Amino acid sequence: MSKRALIVAVLLLTSLQAMAAEVSGFRVWADPVKTRAVLDLDRKTSYKLFTLENPHRIVVDLKGSSIETPLDLDAEHSGVITGVRYGNPDKQTLRVVFDLKEAAGLKSFLLDPTAQYSHRLVIDLFAKSGTQQSSQVKHLTDINKPNRDVVIAIDAGHGGEDPGAIGQKKTREKDVVLRIARELKKAIDAEPGMQGVLTRDGDYYIPLRGRYEKARKARADLFVSIHADAFNKRSVQGSSVFVLSARGASSEFARLLADSENASDLVGGVTLSDKDDMLASVLLDLSQSATREASNKVAGDILSALKRNGKTHKNHVGHANFMVLKSPDVPSVLVETAFISNPREEKRLTEKEFQQNMAKAISRGVRDYFYSSPPPGTWIAANRTASKHVVSRGDTLGGIANRYSVSLNSLRSANKLRGDVIHVGRELIIPTS
Repeated sequence: MSKRALIVAVLLLTSLQAMAAEVSGFRVWADPVKTRAVLDLDRKTSYKLFTLENPHRIVVDLKGSSIETPLDLDAEHSGVITGVRYGNPDKQTLRVVFDLKEAAGLKSFLLDPTAQYSHRLVIDLFAKSGTQQSSQVKHLTDINKPNRDVVIAIDAGHGGEDPGAIGQKKTREKDVVLRIARELKKAIDAEPGMQGVLTRDGDYYIPLRGRYEKARKARADLFVSIHADAFNKRSVQGSSVFVLSARGASSEFARLLADSENASDLVGGVTLSDKDDMLASVLLDLSQSATREASNKVAGDILSALKRNGKTHKNHVGHANFMVLKSPDVPSVLVETAFISNPREEKRLTEKEFQQNMAKAISRGVRDYFYSSPPPGTWIAANRTASKHVVSRGDTLGGIANRYSVSLNSLRSANKLRGDVIHVGRELIIPTS
């Protein structure tokens, strides 16, 4: 071999080695819209993807790559995929084949390293028969009928590729908040004139924008996002309620929390390369003052209910730039149920009793808000009776009157008060007008 040929051969080998990747992990998730297959890679590589028929298959060729992990398929989450295998059609190619139940549309993209993940190849499969479960939404005819239910969209944070915060005992945020969300739906459905709609009811990831878009499609009157986050100090504890801020975070803690939650799309496996200027219009007109005002009121009611349920992290509603709260026309709040980084609260988050009590407290706050400010045309607006408020620490008579949109004089009269002094634990009647 000539010297020049040797140099070319060395350069070619170096190039192939640079592109070579090892497959170090494999997962499959199914949600109501698609089946997602993820291959973990130790470095970025080039790939080709094509489909075959009779039977239906998806073939992925990874150049110069190898595999050191078994490709085990979890049947519970396999969706449209029935099997997976791999081989080497030539010395420089690793071929992974997915056997399918039926023909499927597909989309694929590479993700750069983030959080606990290295490089990832993501393959989304969309069953062409549409047999996968459709999203749960309220029909438009139900929304417009007289005396309709108030609709509350309940969003369990994280899911699928994104476990959320992880506790010392390996408790995953995505699991406990889904259980609380399901309990919250039960509590809300048990209230006359109220119905809960889950944005996700399984272990899969929904992009942040997709979460509030589901609420809008369901014509929801309220969006509640459920979380259980972590902090660098294990002693930090208590529940919190947040609303969107267009002017910056109310505290450094709120800013860090929002940054952490907003990074979920990168962890959950969302490609940002296909976003265009539509983002500006779909992502939100923050000038909707009525939506922000309603968000603040319902957040205050939920926080008051949480104070009666147990310890809260702060005595006031927090503000930060949470992406998931950016619906322009649906009042939206985010509830941090507890700190999974606190060992005691991590344990409580896994307990059925805590999950139910947390759900009931949030439901009471939601009920208090809608009974004080029922949307026109709803069953609550037509049938509500005087609601009640239990005085908590920090409550003032003027503040309670403002929260329920009633006059101070009518509040005094309904409760036979001569002054403005109220005591913690007293139950106040809230007049209906």
